[in-house]
Amino acid sequence: MKQADEKKPRFLIIRPDRIGDVVLSTPFPREIKSAFPDSFVAVMVRPYTEDIFLNNPHVDDIILYDDTDNLYFGLTKTLRAYNFDYAFMLLPKEELNWVLFFSGIKHRIGVGHKFYQFMSNTKSVFRNNYDPLRHEADYCLDMLRKIGIYPSSLEPEIHLSEQEKAKAESNKKNLQDTELKVVGINTTSGNSAPNWCVNDYKILIEYLLKIPQIKVVVTDVDVPEELKNIEGVIYFNEDNSLRESIINFSTLDLLISASTGPMHIAAALKVKTLSLFTRETACSPLLWGPLGNEAQILLPEESADMKYCFPNPKNYHFDGEGGITPERVLTKTVEMLNIS
Repeated sequence: MKQADEKKPRFLIIRPDRIGDVVLSTPFPREIKSAFPDSFVAVMVRPYTEDIFLNNPHVDDIILYDDTDNLYFGLTKTLRAYNFDYAFMLLPKEELNWVLFFSGIKHRIGVGHKFYQFMSNTKSVFRNNYDPLRHEADYCLDMLRKIGIYPSSLEPEIHLSEQEKAKAESNKKNLQDTELKVVGINTTSGNSAPNWCVNDYKILIEYLLKIPQIKVVVTDVDVPEELKNIEGVIYFNEDNSLRESIINFSTLDLLISASTGPMHIAAALKVKTLSLFTRETACSPLLWGPLGNEAQILLPEESADMKYCFPNPKNYHFDGEGGITPERVLTKTVEMLNIS
């Protein structure tokens, strides 16, 4: 990075992806600023994930990406005005590759080995010969290693303002009259990972409601019909913005879910997580597990993984023979919350 010695370098991090993937990109600004405190760091994300980077002290600007806009001319003009030196494209997209090229960004780093990257002289990091079970956040940070920045931590982070912390504290007091443990249940995953059937979540909720020390919260923005209006359950994220949901997640003592965006949000907020995973490589906790918090992973029996995960592990429900039962989750919940 000779250029960094001559002037303050300007970095752009691009992740137009889902919530969990964007959370896993939050180490990027911190690690860049650690190496180059005077650098300028911007992130480019879709509008619905902007809230993940709000109040981040390591981010100087947030650029919104909307592929319905005048992409080549409008976005290219915007990026040219920033005069970036480095751009990291964490999700391969050909149209963005060319926007970065025509924006005059000298150092462009992507993932994989695409023909359009070769044609535009975009540098790449490759996964072909890598350990397939290295964490996704670590894979992404290979882009920084490519230019001589060696990260010290993979941990994601989401920052709340003092006002938001006060709001979270007030929200938590409204949830409970005594020293109850607030347990969040996030039941949906957007079909991005193996999950329980709704009925299993309902059984778990019924078990938890019988424990006097626990207050149960369903954290989904769109709550499944089968789980609505259960007496004793709080529904505090319905129709919320992502930022409002993030504030609410920070009030939890524990979040129970499959591998999904809210799990990564909770981890970034240092909230305990209890997560349902499979061993199958593409969905493994070694690749997608929570980072930086107190976390426990529950897996089906190995024989069940082999039986039910094919051909598409994302369609796998954990309720088959040898799967993950509500009783197992209940036992682990009580253990993690130190409830006698």
